[in-house]
Amino acid sequence: MPAGAWVPEKPQRIDFDKLPRVASEHAMVSNVRAPSSSPLVLDHKNGGVNQHNYLAHHNGKFWAMWSDGPSIEDCAGQRVKFASSVDGMKWSTPEYLTPVPPNSSPGSLHYNRRSRQGFRYIARGFWKRDGELLALASLDEAAEFFGKSLELHAFRFKEADGTWEDAGVVFKDAINNFPPMKLRTGDWLMSRRAHDYRVTGVHFLIGGVKALDQWASFPVFGSSSKLKAEEPDWWILPDQNLMAVFRDNNGSGYLYRAFSTDDGRTWSLPVKSNFPDATSKVSGLRLSDGRYVLVSNPKPSKRDPLTLSISEDGMVFTKMIYLVGGRWIDYPHVIEHDGHLFIAFAGGKQSVEVLKVKLADMDAIRMPNAPLLDPVEPTAKPKRP
Repeated sequence: MPAGAWVPEKPQRIDFDKLPRVASEHAMVSNVRAPSSSPLVLDHKNGGVNQHNYLAHHNGKFWAMWSDGPSIEDCAGQRVKFASSVDGMKWSTPEYLTPVPPNSSPGSLHYNRRSRQGFRYIARGFWKRDGELLALASLDEAAEFFGKSLELHAFRFKEADGTWEDAGVVFKDAINNFPPMKLRTGDWLMSRRAHDYRVTGVHFLIGGVKALDQWASFPVFGSSSKLKAEEPDWWILPDQNLMAVFRDNNGSGYLYRAFSTDDGRTWSLPVKSNFPDATSKVSGLRLSDGRYVLVSNPKPSKRDPLTLSISEDGMVFTKMIYLVGGRWIDYPHVIEHDGHLFIAFAGGKQSVEVLKVKLADMDAIRMPNAPLLDPVEPTAKPKRP
């Protein structure tokens, strides 16, 4: 998928640290490393976890949400927090969006543990449906990925007191990767993993029009496949067909991709592309002018740096721009608003941060006319933190 004179024969050999750089503004939304006097510090001992960050712009405000946990990632007691902003750069003090999960309050027996009796919430993004902003979060046992009681909830914001109420279960035995997006048919589409997704594979959910909880589930691949492709993102191509990209947990160091010509009901078997990846989460978007962007960690050996790739057709990416690096960064989510990209990401799973990039500055970037070849052959197998 990456193409141009700057791409070496083996794209994993790109010298990612020498990619062109674009100007950006930076904001910190939440940081568990902050001094104890800061309102950004979590209500946990030994710091905490901030990850799974998502953005939305709704009714004149930016909204951010993320998973907020104790010192061990995705353990019992993890909740979802949110913050808002007028400009996307100055954020309100974080507050809890979800309640305390069952049997998992601070000080309880299961808190901050992998436990079948303890529960956790995981942030799953904002869904703008019928003029209303909903926040999605999964709930399940915190023993492994995932518990048998896994279900996806929607939360509704109450303007009167600034809190969120549980609007009900969107789908049982489901965790999505990004919030639903509307198809040409009028239906909504989002990805689904069940609690036993390692056996049943990735599915897509179609529906959500008549009611929050009315969906049909369609598999991409199942138990007969040896693929370990997961955490998909997808977009609508210019011809109205769909393309999805997947991280590869078999450790190839490349993204996989698949296509659907019937609005997500059936998919081609995902195949390995030549787009390098650190076995991480990616975030893609079709811009208002018809182009596409993809934010990812393309260096196979580690989640550093975070880059922005640009495509005219959604399949071939002719630019790759360095956004931020020199440290562990991942879980990006990109949105477009008023001539800018706003990109949320996690810093070492302990901070939620946002970059603001002007589209005009992105367009001004010119790629080198010779391969950006890293002299060191990558030997490290991609990690899966």
